[in-house]
Amino acid sequence: MDWKKIPSLPALRAFEAAARHRSFTRAASELNVTQAAIAQHVRALERQLGEVLVIRDGRGIDITSTGRDLAEQLFDGFNIIAQAIDDLLRHTEERPLAIATTPGFATNWLMPRMGGFWAKHPEINVSITPGLDTVDLRKDRFDLAIRYGTGDWPGLNCELLTDGQFWVVGQPELLKARADTCLSDIVELPWLFDEAMLERRSLVESEGIDFETVNVKLLATNTLVISAVKAGMGIAIQSKSLVEDDVARGELRKICQLHQPEYGYYLASIPERDRPAIRKFRAWLRSQVKT
Repeated sequence: MDWKKIPSLPALRAFEAAARHRSFTRAASELNVTQAAIAQHVRALERQLGEVLVIRDGRGIDITSTGRDLAEQLFDGFNIIAQAIDDLLRHTEERPLAIATTPGFATNWLMPRMGGFWAKHPEINVSITPGLDTVDLRKDRFDLAIRYGTGDWPGLNCELLTDGQFWVVGQPELLKARADTCLSDIVELPWLFDEAMLERRSLVESEGIDFETVNVKLLATNTLVISAVKAGMGIAIQSKSLVEDDVARGELRKICQLHQPEYGYYLASIPERDRPAIRKFRAWLRSQVKT
């Protein structure tokens, strides 16, 4: 297709509307422009094509036979385009809302609350993909990602969900005879860490603990870490948002609190992707953070 031979879309739209309405005035009203703009587009189209398309007829207009043929094909072409856009939008609205998140956040924070979302929005299908690998929201076709970090990710809208408060927790049975209130009280216990979350070492060291002297056990995922802590295998440093429900239920005991203000769980999204399902899920997440 030689695009250089195809007139501008505004000119084609103006002529098609004028031919369909047999009126520059009504065409201008439909396209939300002035009557003079419609007339200018039509005259420019006639000059480019070298054909008379519209004839003034009293206070109205008439369309030449050449103009009628072109208008009919433009009408069909614009309808094909409109149908293609409608199909695409319908597909976009009907496909599940794709969420990427970490396994720990999905297991310990998101999934226990999802029943409330589906009760409120049964019409929205949600696909949750837990994983530790970094995802490209555009390339991998995710609508939203919930990730731990500083939220400084170029090209994305990032909204803080939970701040960088950490709780040091352990199984109540493991700690029942202890009155621990700080890290120095528990240096002899096994410390459980997720292999991908060793940046929490800085939290330990900021409390004056020599990390090299701590009995550290590394597990593949944070979900395994929390399970191991509940089983009494050691203590762990966890984001408050992931373990506060477990502490409230008595499954874990909070030993002390640490703070790393530059870190937290962020909701990341693509600026140009903002369909209704995304807005509803985002609003629901905000409401859950406050409770």
